[in-house]
Amino acid sequence: MNYDKIKSKIETYHNEGKTIEAAEWLLKKFDIQDSNLKEFALREKADPSYILLTTEGDFGEEQVIRMPENVFQFPLPLILTLLTHEMVHVRQKSREPYVLDRLEREWQAYYEMLFHTIFPNFLEVSNYHKKFFAEKAFSYYERMGEGSELQAKYANQKKEIENLINSLY
Repeated sequence: MNYDKIKSKIETYHNEGKTIEAAEWLLKKFDIQDSNLKEFALREKADPSYILLTTEGDFGEEQVIRMPENVFQFPLPLILTLLTHEMVHVRQKSREPYVLDRLEREWQAYYEMLFHTIFPNFLEVSNYHKKFFAEKAFSYYERMGEGSELQAKYANQKKEIENLINSLY
Protein backbone atom coordinates (compact mmCIF):
# COMPACT_ATOMS: atom_id res chain seq x y z
CA MET A 1 0.00 0.00 0.00
CA ASN A 2 1.48 3.35 -0.99
CA TYR A 3 1.65 6.45 1.16
CA ASP A 4 -1.43 8.11 -0.35
CA LYS A 5 -3.56 5.04 0.36
CA ILE A 6 -2.25 4.80 3.92
CA LYS A 7 -2.92 8.49 4.49
CA SER A 8 -6.42 8.15 3.01
CA LYS A 9 -7.22 5.18 5.27
CA ILE A 10 -6.06 7.11 8.36
CA GLU A 11 -8.05 10.18 7.31
CA THR A 12 -11.16 8.01 6.91
CA TYR A 13 -10.72 6.58 10.41
CA HIS A 14 -10.11 10.07 11.78
CA ASN A 15 -13.17 11.55 10.08
CA GLU A 16 -15.29 8.74 11.52
CA GLY A 17 -13.99 9.48 15.03
CA LYS A 18 -12.09 6.19 15.13
CA THR A 19 -8.78 7.50 16.44
CA ILE A 20 -7.93 4.38 18.42
CA GLU A 21 -8.76 2.11 15.49
CA ALA A 22 -6.54 4.26 13.26
CA ALA A 23 -3.62 3.91 15.66
CA GLU A 24 -4.11 0.15 15.94
CA TRP A 25 -4.27 -0.19 12.15
CA LEU A 26 -1.14 1.92 11.72
CA LEU A 27 0.83 -0.22 14.17
CA LYS A 28 -0.21 -3.37 12.29
CA LYS A 29 0.50 -1.84 8.89
CA PHE A 30 4.05 -0.85 9.89
CA ASP A 31 4.68 -3.89 12.12
CA ILE A 32 5.21 -1.77 15.21
CA GLN A 33 3.36 -4.10 17.52
CA ASP A 34 4.03 -5.48 20.94
CA SER A 35 1.91 -7.93 22.89
CA ASN A 36 2.49 -5.84 26.02
CA LEU A 37 0.54 -2.89 24.63
CA LYS A 38 -2.71 -3.21 26.53
CA GLU A 39 -4.60 -0.47 24.71
CA PHE A 40 -4.73 3.08 23.46
CA ALA A 41 -6.53 5.79 25.41
CA LEU A 42 -7.40 9.31 24.42
CA ARG A 43 -6.55 12.63 26.03
CA GLU A 44 -7.50 16.23 25.27
CA LYS A 45 -6.82 17.66 21.84
CA ALA A 46 -3.25 18.61 21.02
CA ASP A 47 -1.97 21.97 19.91
CA PRO A 48 0.36 21.84 16.87
CA SER A 49 3.23 23.12 18.99
CA TYR A 50 2.90 20.34 21.57
CA ILE A 51 1.64 16.86 20.71
CA LEU A 52 1.81 14.74 23.87
CA LEU A 53 1.75 10.95 23.76
CA THR A 54 2.60 8.99 26.89
CA THR A 55 3.12 5.39 27.90
CA GLU A 56 1.47 4.53 31.19
CA GLY A 57 1.75 1.47 33.37
CA ASP A 58 3.88 -0.13 36.02
CA PHE A 59 7.07 -1.99 35.20
CA GLY A 60 6.36 -5.58 34.29
CA GLU A 61 2.75 -4.84 33.36
CA GLU A 62 0.98 -4.23 30.07
CA GLN A 63 1.18 -0.59 29.03
CA VAL A 64 -1.35 1.96 27.80
CA ILE A 65 -0.46 4.60 25.23
CA ARG A 66 -2.41 7.80 25.75
CA MET A 67 -2.67 10.12 22.75
CA PRO A 68 -4.61 13.26 21.80
CA GLU A 69 -8.03 12.70 20.31
CA ASN A 70 -6.99 14.80 17.30
CA VAL A 71 -3.61 13.10 16.82
CA PHE A 72 -4.29 12.28 13.16
CA GLN A 73 -4.78 15.95 12.23
CA PHE A 74 -0.99 16.20 12.19
CA PRO A 75 1.48 14.91 9.57
CA LEU A 76 1.30 11.13 9.37
CA PRO A 77 5.09 10.54 9.31
CA LEU A 78 5.42 12.57 12.51
CA ILE A 79 2.63 10.69 14.27
CA LEU A 80 3.99 7.30 13.21
CA THR A 81 7.38 8.33 14.59
CA LEU A 82 5.83 9.49 17.87
CA LEU A 83 3.96 6.19 18.15
CA THR A 84 7.25 4.37 17.57
CA HIS A 85 8.78 6.35 20.43
CA GLU A 86 5.97 5.18 22.72
CA MET A 87 6.27 1.58 21.54
CA VAL A 88 9.93 1.65 22.60
CA HIS A 89 8.69 2.68 26.05
CA VAL A 90 6.20 -0.19 26.03
CA ARG A 91 9.10 -2.61 25.54
CA GLN A 92 11.33 -0.88 28.08
CA LYS A 93 8.72 -1.03 30.81
CA SER A 94 7.01 -4.35 30.14
CA ARG A 95 9.82 -6.86 29.72
CA GLU A 96 13.04 -7.62 31.50
CA PRO A 97 15.57 -6.25 31.74
CA TYR A 98 13.52 -3.14 32.46
CA VAL A 99 15.05 0.21 31.61
CA LEU A 100 14.54 1.85 34.98
CA ASP A 101 16.35 5.11 34.38
CA ARG A 102 14.08 7.69 32.69
CA LEU A 103 16.99 9.44 30.98
CA GLU A 104 18.08 6.15 29.43
CA ARG A 105 14.52 5.32 28.35
CA GLU A 106 14.16 8.66 26.60
CA TRP A 107 17.60 8.43 24.98
CA GLN A 108 16.76 5.00 23.55
CA ALA A 109 13.35 6.15 22.30
CA TYR A 110 14.72 9.27 20.58
CA TYR A 111 17.53 7.24 19.03
CA GLU A 112 14.91 4.87 17.61
CA MET A 113 13.01 7.82 16.14
CA LEU A 114 16.13 8.73 14.18
CA PHE A 115 17.57 5.33 13.21
CA HIS A 116 14.69 2.79 13.29
CA THR A 117 16.76 -0.11 14.61
CA ILE A 118 13.91 -1.83 16.49
CA PHE A 119 11.06 -0.94 14.16
CA PRO A 120 12.53 -0.64 10.65
CA ASN A 121 9.28 0.20 8.85
CA PHE A 122 8.75 3.94 8.95
CA LEU A 123 7.76 7.06 7.06
CA GLU A 124 10.48 9.67 6.61
CA VAL A 125 10.01 12.76 8.79
CA SER A 126 11.19 16.22 7.82
CA ASN A 127 14.72 17.38 8.51
CA TYR A 128 13.19 19.88 10.92
CA HIS A 129 11.76 17.02 13.00
CA LYS A 130 14.99 15.01 12.78
CA LYS A 131 16.87 18.00 14.20
CA PHE A 132 14.23 18.45 16.88
CA PHE A 133 14.42 14.79 17.92
CA ALA A 134 18.22 14.96 17.97
CA GLU A 135 18.12 18.03 20.22
CA LYS A 136 15.77 16.22 22.59
CA ALA A 137 18.09 13.20 22.63
CA PHE A 138 21.08 15.44 23.36
CA SER A 139 19.22 17.09 26.25
CA TYR A 140 18.70 13.68 27.87
CA TYR A 141 22.30 12.73 27.17
CA GLU A 142 23.54 15.87 28.92
CA ARG A 143 21.32 15.17 31.95
CA MET A 144 22.95 11.74 32.31
CA GLY A 145 25.92 13.57 33.80
CA GLU A 146 29.27 14.40 32.28
CA GLY A 147 31.51 11.36 32.24
CA SER A 148 28.78 9.09 33.65
CA GLU A 149 28.46 5.39 32.90
CA LEU A 150 25.30 6.11 30.90
CA GLN A 151 27.07 8.69 28.75
CA ALA A 152 29.88 6.22 28.12
CA LYS A 153 27.34 3.54 27.22
CA TYR A 154 25.73 5.77 24.58
CA ALA A 155 28.78 7.72 23.35
CA ASN A 156 28.85 5.90 19.99
CA GLN A 157 25.14 6.51 19.43
CA LYS A 158 25.67 10.18 20.26
CA LYS A 159 28.29 10.33 17.50
CA GLU A 160 25.86 8.68 15.09
CA ILE A 161 23.27 11.35 15.87
CA GLU A 162 25.85 14.12 15.46
CA ASN A 163 26.83 12.67 12.07
CA LEU A 164 23.20 12.45 11.01
CA ILE A 165 22.54 16.06 11.95
CA ASN A 166 25.72 17.24 10.19
CA SER A 167 24.59 15.41 7.05
CA LEU A 168 21.33 17.39 7.00
CA TYR A 169 23.10 20.73 6.51
